[in-house]
Amino acid sequence: MKKSIRVSLYVLGFILLLAIVAGCSLQRLSPQFGAEAKGDRLETIKRSPNYFEGEFHNPVETNMDIGFKGYMKLLSSRLFGESDEQQPDYDLPVQKIDTSRFDVVQDTATVITWLGHSAFLVEIDGKRLLLDPMMGDRASPFSFIGPKRFSELPVSIEALPRIDAVLISHDHYDHLDYSSIQKLSEKTGHFFVALGVGAHLERWGVPAAKITEMDWWQETSYQGLTFASTPSRHFSGRGLSDRMKTLWTSWVILGNDDRIFFSGDSGYFNGFEQIGMKYGPFDITLMECGQYNELWPNIHMMPEQTVQAHIDLRGKLLMPIHWGAFTLAMHSWTDPIERATNKAAELRVPVTTPRIGEPVILQSKVPQQDWWRE
Repeated sequence: MKKSIRVSLYVLGFILLLAIVAGCSLQRLSPQFGAEAKGDRLETIKRSPNYFEGEFHNPVETNMDIGFKGYMKLLSSRLFGESDEQQPDYDLPVQKIDTSRFDVVQDTATVITWLGHSAFLVEIDGKRLLLDPMMGDRASPFSFIGPKRFSELPVSIEALPRIDAVLISHDHYDHLDYSSIQKLSEKTGHFFVALGVGAHLERWGVPAAKITEMDWWQETSYQGLTFASTPSRHFSGRGLSDRMKTLWTSWVILGNDDRIFFSGDSGYFNGFEQIGMKYGPFDITLMECGQYNELWPNIHMMPEQTVQAHIDLRGKLLMPIHWGAFTLAMHSWTDPIERATNKAAELRVPVTTPRIGEPVILQSKVPQQDWWRE
């Protein structure tokens, strides 16, 4: 009896070992997983004050361990939860972008167009920027499995005009997409990313000369604009062994007249107030408000915290983002925007809620309809 148990354990261990080896081999051979930092890039990472003990660390202590009970609760929610509310059961009213508007460069107003989730086209001071341009169908390394986009895109990458710069907050699949970067490589002037993320882009064919990697609180000027990498409270990783190996960041975009804050992904922390004191007030803040859960309260904000973070940043106009495109948490798909707008109304915070593809024109056009209600 003991011998049979021992043999079974050996077989189980061998199968587990084979699975790990196969997973590591798949990661090395599949380009969509990206690449690890080496050489000069790794040496630059090691000099970062935010990198020690072989990984990046959050600006405040951040526990991400949900524990055994947490995993059981997560599994139970996945198996028995109200999944029918986690995605819309009707076609979302996406506003298709009239690409003829790109024939004229917008240099008299700042136009911000939501492409879904955390992806944006920003037109400011005659420049065109893309923020976290994840425009794939699934937030996954594979095309056949993983969270699927709720709706069609308002515009294809192929139909976009030349892009002056792409800004990427971190390397998770719902923010950094292999196929999207491949398509954008030739039509983009420059890519600005957090430390370490450049290794992924280089593997995907983006020339090193077109990549600038930045640490928190670093600034750079580009064609009359100023980009600042600012702290966020999150994590990174695309594979089995690269968690916390690249940096995650929020972005400040400073134009001649307008100031934009883009949160990327972040839990709530006192860093928002620090950013607001240094770079605010902001004409608009693009703030994550979805994919939260009580099991991971430190790495994604609850919607009410989103509003408070906007206030900390000294923002004028709030746009809740990181919802309405993928199911990445157990809440209903409309819960983020309902809770965020309710809290904003309570605190008298101006909010814009455009449909996907509908432009927000600062100081001019601020959509505020409840389009997500059937």
